[in-house]
Amino acid sequence: MVGDWYARNMYIEGQPQYDHHCRTYGHPSKFGYKDIVQLWKAEHWEPERLIDLYKSAGAKYFVSMAIHHDNFDLWNSTHHAWNSTKIGPERDIVGEWAKAARAAGLRFGVSEHLERTYSWFNTNKGSDTTGPYAGVPYDGNDPELSDFYIEKHDDTSLCYPDNPSDAWPQHWKSRIVDLIDQYQPDLLYTDGGVPFGEVGREMVAHFYNNSVQHSGQLDAVYALKDPQRHEGNHGEYVDGFATLDVERGVVEGIAEEPWQTDTCLGGWFYDSRRPYKTPETVVHMLADIVSKNGCLLLNATQRPDGTLDDQGEWTVKEIGKWMAVNGEAIYETRPWKQFGEGPTTFATSSYAEREERRFTGEDFRFTAKSDTLYAIAMGKPKDGGWLISSLAGEQVSNASILGTEHTSWRNTPAGLWVESPAKRPCEHAWSIAIKR
Repeated sequence: MVGDWYARNMYIEGQPQYDHHCRTYGHPSKFGYKDIVQLWKAEHWEPERLIDLYKSAGAKYFVSMAIHHDNFDLWNSTHHAWNSTKIGPERDIVGEWAKAARAAGLRFGVSEHLERTYSWFNTNKGSDTTGPYAGVPYDGNDPELSDFYIEKHDDTSLCYPDNPSDAWPQHWKSRIVDLIDQYQPDLLYTDGGVPFGEVGREMVAHFYNNSVQHSGQLDAVYALKDPQRHEGNHGEYVDGFATLDVERGVVEGIAEEPWQTDTCLGGWFYDSRRPYKTPETVVHMLADIVSKNGCLLLNATQRPDGTLDDQGEWTVKEIGKWMAVNGEAIYETRPWKQFGEGPTTFATSSYAEREERRFTGEDFRFTAKSDTLYAIAMGKPKDGGWLISSLAGEQVSNASILGTEHTSWRNTPAGLWVESPAKRPCEHAWSIAIKR
């Protein structure tokens, strides 16, 4: 209940997760992460119900966590006994998500974060420097648990390990290849660039070749971060080698190739203290991302029992209400000659969403499909309507607000003016379909 990076931070004095762990479970020299995974049961997890909810909200693909940095596989792992089919829920999390998603007609993907486990999770080898347990080794020092806690070494960075053992890259590759072979994901996401040089490239080749073997064509997406956007060692990235993923951020302008933003309503893992994005924020992000040739991968964080809390479920449903009216302006569209107009922009970097912004009635994002241009109004109008300045000098033949039966509009020297209906068809943003 205290959020992301628990497995790392519970072994770092002064971190909120360390304090929570000591007060709730005891000191990590006695009760460690090996014991935490035993407690997780996901006893109310219903993947079919959740997939139906996400599909009703407009999802076209679903991505399951397969392995985070904590070295606990969420599938029936051939190469790692610490997995969810044997410990904790005793269920094949990836397999059940895959079955439910594909039954609902969604594409299925997996995310893997194992590549940096060797360093990230190595805080379990430490000990307190102060207090009653000063100098007492954490449970990760037990050599009999090295299959879970990794063999003893000195690297505790947040990044890819600089000098891993010779066995670690091959072990990483074996587990991820096993994941690919068992579940045939349509999308694979690695949390960074390609790791471990040639070993990493061999894994990627296997993923692509596996897709060709099973579908007769390359029908798989490999998503990566650009390491240049992050400090430290995060592997390799070359444009065109994979699909760019920008965590919690956007790209600058219209990208030539499709890309993806991954973000979440609150934290990546459930944190009862963390505020959620509003439906309006998500809708605005979606419109901005799609206008720049991107896709939005949104995480609705589940509680440990496998359920969404009331606010999370309400937010997903509110997004669905908007998509039911405006999906035409999102699905199967392509960027226009410019992504938008107006005074409000998203900063173009990873984690840029942390910067709060409020869109106005002068802000629009554009998408296009066949002979139709869609102008998504990102704010409520002033003076009874919206003025789309980018269409100044254009002769529009028809304009209609999606979800309404009649729209008043006119061409003006300053642009296309569209009257706002007395009762707007939805909240958050409004899509105007334009014929020229």
